[in-house]
Amino acid sequence: MIAEDNFWLAVDRLVEASTLIIDRPKGSPHPRHGSWRYPLDYGYLEETRAPDGDGIDVWCGSLAEARVTGVIVAVDLDKGDGEFKLLLHCTAKEARTALGVHNQGSQAGILITRPNTEEESTHV
Repeated sequence: MIAEDNFWLAVDRLVEASTLIIDRPKGSPHPRHGSWRYPLDYGYLEETRAPDGDGIDVWCGSLAEARVTGVIVAVDLDKGDGEFKLLLHCTAKEARTALGVHNQGSQAGILITRPNTEEESTHV
């Protein structure tokens, strides 16, 4: 098994062992920027810890298959921090939408997609 396969299997196991909390449903306002709305369900994995001390952040999409389809690695120059966000069952379009959120203002992000996911062939 190659290292890349190990990564995707490990994040799948992390998600399976955690409780997904959607605390910001699609369309809900941002807590500090009320005019901005979440374009997808957004939440975190309970029982995990991200670099900011909270649970690992998660964007959730609409694919039927419940697995990690990508990761966004983001930095925020104003905050002076970096994080990663898991993409769960996101189509390619949903992944690009989530990425756009992290490429505004002082933020910059990159998208790493899981190879051979259903989204590449059926939902582009």
